[in-house]
Amino acid sequence: MTTITTTEELAKFCEAAKAEAYVTLDTEFLRERTYYSKLCLIQMALPPASTAKIAGGQAVLVDPMVKGLSLEPLYDLFRHKATVKVFHAARQDLEIFFHDAGIFPEPLFDTQVAAMVCGFGEQVGYETLVRKIVKADLDKSSRFTDWSRRPLSDAQKAYALADVTHLRQIYEHLSAQLKKSGRESWLAEEIGVLEDPETYITRPEDAWQRVRTRSNSPRFLAILRELARFRETYAQERDVPRSRVYKDDAMIELASTKPADEGDLGKSRLLLREARRGEIAAGILAAVKAGQEARDLPEPEKTEPGRPGNPALADLLRVLLKAKSDETGVASKLIASAADLDAIASGARDVPALSGWRAEVFGADALRLAGGQIALSAEGGMVRVVPIG
Repeated sequence: MTTITTTEELAKFCEAAKAEAYVTLDTEFLRERTYYSKLCLIQMALPPASTAKIAGGQAVLVDPMVKGLSLEPLYDLFRHKATVKVFHAARQDLEIFFHDAGIFPEPLFDTQVAAMVCGFGEQVGYETLVRKIVKADLDKSSRFTDWSRRPLSDAQKAYALADVTHLRQIYEHLSAQLKKSGRESWLAEEIGVLEDPETYITRPEDAWQRVRTRSNSPRFLAILRELARFRETYAQERDVPRSRVYKDDAMIELASTKPADEGDLGKSRLLLREARRGEIAAGILAAVKAGQEARDLPEPEKTEPGRPGNPALADLLRVLLKAKSDETGVASKLIASAADLDAIASGARDVPALSGWRAEVFGADALRLAGGQIALSAEGGMVRVVPIG
C-alpha cells in the first residue's frame, strides 16, 4: 500500500493515468469543525488491465496533508479529457476541488448516479454496488475514523483503497449497461449539474431560503434573511460550521423574539452561550435591526410547502411516477421529487421533472395527465396510461 507524499511522485502517477481510458478516485475528509471540508486523503487506481510501470502499483494513496505536496499534477489530470475520472457519490469530492482550485474533473462519471439510472434504486451506496456487482464484502471497521490523524494504520489504508479498487469493476459494468440501454445522455445531464459551479456556491443573501419555517410573515422572513446572511458570512470568513454560530432553531427563535440588546439575547432558550456576547451577539442585533427596517421584504410562498394546489392530482402524479419508475428501472427520486409533483399539481411548469430526459420518461405524460388527456388504469399489478378522447 503505497502513499504518495511528494509532488514528483504524484506527477508520475498522474502521467501514467493520462495514458488510460479511466482512473478511479475518492477522498477522505473532515467537516465537523470547519465550514469547508478539510481534505485528508486521496485514493486513486488505474484500470486492472493497465500495463503502466510505476512505483506503488495500480492503486495508491495521496497524502495532501504533507507539507510541500502540490495537487497541481492531479488538477492537470482533471483537465486531461482523454481519461474519464470515476467517482462514487462525487458531489462532496467535487466541492472540495472546486473550492480549492476552481476546477472540476472532465470527463466525469459518477457511479451512484449511473446506478440510479440503471435501476439499482435510490441513492444506492457503494457497499451495495460492491456486493451486487463485484460480489464482495467491504470491511466497515474504519468507516468513522479520523482521517486527519497520522500515521494511518494498515487497516485504514486498506479500507481507503477498497473505495477505488472495487470501483473499477463497478464503473466498467455500469458504463456497459448505460451504453446498451442508450441512456448515456441521461447520465450526462446529471453530470452537468454536478459540474455547475452554482451547485457549490452558497451566497449569504440566499442562505435563508434553506431554513425551514412555518411562518410566511414578510417581516419575519426579512429578519430571518438578515440573520441567515450574517451567520453564513461569519461562518465562511472564519471557516467554522454554521451550527457553531447558531443553529436553525435558535435563528427562528431570534426572528420571532426580535432581541434589541444583549439582555434580550440572554433570555434565549436556544442560543449558544458564546453567541450571547461579543462579535456574534453584535452581528445578531445588527441583523435583527436590519430586518426590522428592511423595505425589500421577501415574498412568502404562494402555497405552503407540502400542500399542493390540487392534492388529488398530486396523488395521481405519484402513481404515474411509480409506474414510470417500474417501467424504466430508474429510481423514482431521480426522475422527480415530491416537491416537483406538488409544483406540477399547483400549475408550475418550470420544474426539473418536465425537462431533458425526465420529460421523455415522465414529464410529458405528467402534463397530459394534468391536462386531462390521459387517465391511469390498473390491470393486475400494473398501472397503465390510457388516452382519453
